[in-house]
Amino acid sequence: MFKALADPTRRALLDRLRERNGQTLGELCEPLDMARQSATQHLGLLEAANLVTTIRRGREKLHYLNPVPLWDIAERWIEKFERPRLRALSAIRHRAEEDTMAERPEYVYVTYIESTPERVWDALTDADLTAEYWGHSNVSDWRPGSTWEHRRVDGSGIADVAGTVLESEPPRRLAMTFDAPGEAPPQGPTRVTFDIEPYHEIVRLTVTHENLADSSALEAVSAGWPAVFANLKSLLETGHVLPRAPWEMHAELRAAQMARNDGPAR
Repeated sequence: MFKALADPTRRALLDRLRERNGQTLGELCEPLDMARQSATQHLGLLEAANLVTTIRRGREKLHYLNPVPLWDIAERWIEKFERPRLRALSAIRHRAEEDTMAERPEYVYVTYIESTPERVWDALTDADLTAEYWGHSNVSDWRPGSTWEHRRVDGSGIADVAGTVLESEPPRRLAMTFDAPGEAPPQGPTRVTFDIEPYHEIVRLTVTHENLADSSALEAVSAGWPAVFANLKSLLETGHVLPRAPWEMHAELRAAQMARNDGPAR
């Protein structure tokens, strides 16, 4: 990863994606006055380092910044010692950026699992399996147009997330709206898409979370999806979940989400 970051051209490409995620090759090349072949080579190195991921939308290939490897470095070598000051500075920066944000933020995360597309699909849609690694049961018949709920497993029947199934193409693609139960958010529902791509004996699983309300929502999903997928990966590859739920590292975000939905069982 450090080799990929060492080149100023590759850092410029990452800066372009930081400014606006989900760009085509042509969009990335234009302001940098760069040949497509050269940009393709640089993007290939960034993708190999897991700093960039790509998603096909029809004939277009969209490029997304994957911040997780950089966050891992910061968490290992920086945050432990500078957490209070950096969090304060980050909050100031995020508030300033919200005032000028032209588009709703979105989040893309990729992981690789030693499994089959069918087993990954079942892990995303089976109520018992999701309860095992996610701490909630995903309940639906998973047909396009059907409702779905992300229900607590404490017997309360409370759903912390609910929505509508938009696309269902087992075992390759699942898309749904993804919001707290109740009235739709003013900016419209958020959308979560799972893309499952087989590659020999492994599977590439990509989650795209679109139309997030603001930087606080982006921060929450940036902590949540890696934690969920880490537990999912462990379950499918070893037969058991991690010894501690990884989202406990972000307990305050999870507690805030659940507190919003506490009340009589539905």
